[in-house]
Amino acid sequence: MNSEQSRPSGAFGTEAVARDVPSAVPGSGEDAQRILQLLRDELDGLDRTLLETVRRRLDCCCRIGLHKRDHAIPMMQPHRIGVVQERAATFAAEHGVSPVFLRALYELIITETCRLEDEIIGVPSTTA
Repeated sequence: MNSEQSRPSGAFGTEAVARDVPSAVPGSGEDAQRILQLLRDELDGLDRTLLETVRRRLDCCCRIGLHKRDHAIPMMQPHRIGVVQERAATFAAEHGVSPVFLRALYELIITETCRLEDEIIGVPSTTA
């Protein structure tokens, strides 16, 4: 990463790493490996949380799809997509996260949500 690609200070700066990781003796390979393992363990936990959150979000979207189907509400709600994308853009600006990355991430999530809702809405309601 060159100086033009450096991360902003704060949320992703070295301050976050320094406060959560024990200090090591410079040049100590054993300490460096121990700290790397601690960081990887932290990352693995965050990944589990992220994946569970995505699963819960998709589950909620399926319940929305069922509600839309049962009440004859159109699947496509373009204004809602705009609200979600705008919220992601605001989050990006407030937290120093790439808005391009969050837009791409939400495009993937929204595409999957629409696919699931299409499947659900295409299935006849089982309610009387």
